Amino acid sequence: MEKRIDRKSYLNQLVKWREKEMIKVVTGVRRCGKSTLFSIYIDFLKSEGISEEQIVYVNLEDLDYSELLDDRSLHEYIRSRLLEDQWTYVFIDEVQNCKDYERAISSLFLKKRTDIYLTGSNAYMLSGELATKLSGRYVEIDMLPLSFSEFSEAVDVTEPRERFNLFMNMGAFPYAASLIDQSLVHDQYLEGIYNTVLVKDVLMHKSLGDAALLKSIARFLADNVGNPVSAKKIADTLKTNGFKSITADTVGNYLEYLCESFLFYKVYRYDIKGKEYLKTLNKYYISDVGLRNAKMNYRQVEVTHALENIVYLELIRRGYTVDIGKNNAKEIDFIASDNHDSYYIQVAYSITDPAKKEQELSSFKNIDDGYKKIVITMDDDPFTLMENGYRKINAITFLLNADSLRTL
Repeated sequence: MEKRIDRKSYLNQLVKWREKEMIKVVTGVRRCGKSTLFSIYIDFLKSEGISEEQIVYVNLEDLDYSELLDDRSLHEYIRSRLLEDQWTYVFIDEVQNCKDYERAISSLFLKKRTDIYLTGSNAYMLSGELATKLSGRYVEIDMLPLSFSEFSEAVDVTEPRERFNLFMNMGAFPYAASLIDQSLVHDQYLEGIYNTVLVKDVLMHKSLGDAALLKSIARFLADNVGNPVSAKKIADTLKTNGFKSITADTVGNYLEYLCESFLFYKVYRYDIKGKEYLKTLNKYYISDVGLRNAKMNYRQVEVTHALENIVYLELIRRGYTVDIGKNNAKEIDFIASDNHDSYYIQVAYSITDPAKKEQELSSFKNIDDGYKKIVITMDDDPFTLMENGYRKINAITFLLNADSLRTL
């Protein structure tokens, strides 16, 4: 049985926006826990004294609600449930399945004492008519699969490194965590998620005809997590594999669609000296390393890239804006910034080898802006302060402590 994990950081965000005149839109890759988050939040509301009559829940992937897949039907159903003298909390799961849903939501938003919460598995919903009609009237909460801290609650493994190895190899989709001891079922489940995203959230949503091309581009990104790539580089590679007429523009469109489905995240390169974003050779990270491993038959080409992917997801989970740093001819894995601080971060599985240590630290040289320079590794030694004021932290310690960067 799946163990329900209270997704506290996401729950706290919903609570913060409760009864504010903003539509709360929870986005994220399929099966990352959006529906469960609604269930957790509804339980919270009930614990606060909210009655069943004040809660309207609709799941537009459930056949029980199949008659609500057009804007008028959805609007009338919810409007008939609204209370005049009390707050009504409206939850609509996978709202993008309703044709012209933005018209229904725009109208419901005008009703007094109506608190609206939506989930969606495609970022396109926030770049279309809904965003135009409700500009400045919605807040997006981007949800990811389990963090390592949450994963640690879900599995019965005591030793931290053993638990981390499971996390790195098997991934962190909430239900998948309960299937780890059934490896075949676990792999089939991940394969199902991956294919559903490609078919429902990309091929069908964008009316694309070339499934083989889409799968090949997605596979290329999965193989090259942590490597700088460009649409032209991908197109050139695919041409050698039989896609003779493919163009960089077509690949660029497909890359955009894969990111809109939250399967991959694009990270831009920033020139630290020139203080500008670069137009080429960005990096892509997958929303869950378990998906990547399942597609690659658990063939780990470069373990540091998997660790890098995990660190990236944790940084955005904590609310950091993340870029790749270019420091002259050197590259810094991440520049992470929030409203308070910025950090330069290198990720390496180990720097116990002096040559590897020199390679990683050289990326920080000649940067004198005062930001902390941090190396995240799997090394177990206790030293956190290195030469030139550079800092080092164990990856497990970083993942389990939300304030780990600030306290270094």
